Amino acid sequence: MPIALLPDRAIVTVTGEEAEGFLQGILTCNVESLPEGEARLGALLTPQGKIQFDFLVSRIPGGFRLDASAERAPDLVRRLGLYRLRAKVAIAADPMIAVAAAWEGAGTAAEVARAADGRLPDLGARLYAAQAAFAADATEADYHARRIRLGVPEGGRDFPFGDAFPHEALMDQLGGVDFRKGCYVGQEVVSRMQHRGTARTRCVPVLYPDGEAAPPGTEVTAGQKGIGTTGSCAGSRGLAMLRLDRLADALAAGETLRADGRALGVEKPAFATFAWPAAADASAV
Repeated sequence: MPIALLPDRAIVTVTGEEAEGFLQGILTCNVESLPEGEARLGALLTPQGKIQFDFLVSRIPGGFRLDASAERAPDLVRRLGLYRLRAKVAIAADPMIAVAAAWEGAGTAAEVARAADGRLPDLGARLYAAQAAFAADATEADYHARRIRLGVPEGGRDFPFGDAFPHEALMDQLGGVDFRKGCYVGQEVVSRMQHRGTARTRCVPVLYPDGEAAPPGTEVTAGQKGIGTTGSCAGSRGLAMLRLDRLADALAAGETLRADGRALGVEKPAFATFAWPAAADASAV
């Protein structure tokens, strides 16, 4: 029943009497419907609909916690502050709280706050407490290997901040976008992609039957054409941002996919509902 500390994550809190309305008006996810005990995927976008920050949002007394990239947490605090205007909210990083992940029914002490990971049940739960409260028996690498195996992307590892749409990062598949709520930053672009079905690029699992995965940031090619870029990896598995239309053409033509000279196959994430090239199923060897 593993628990892994995640030092690459940090907490930003948004508290105050108007915290819910403030976040509801700028984030992709629905915080009004967010129940106690759930950590829901969400993002803050550019006005052009690109992901600036992704995070898991959960409730705390008097407001919300954002479980975000530790490296980008200070920038997230500043960016949220730009939208605060006269809203009665306080925005701050909380360096005293550490983040951990628990899966396969791992138990925790009473002083540890626990929130089910709203992206996928198989990801388990997020844990929040002072670092000394955790008895970790797994590593950060173990957690990311599980995440990669499940096909769940993470910003900064599998897609670049400021250059990917929510659909490309599978946020529409993992509960990170609410298409029925009111306006938020970048909403018009995201809604248009949803209703027109124009998301051609997706982050999908890839596997390397002959050995280790290609390093992150490697171009994926089919013949002489580039079809995408690799993201994070663990052993012989990884994630990659691929153009599905080009993938379909390449596989229909019998071309082998390669990254850094290594052959690779592709898989459709088990949770995904988007259209998938039929020939791609045979490539997942």
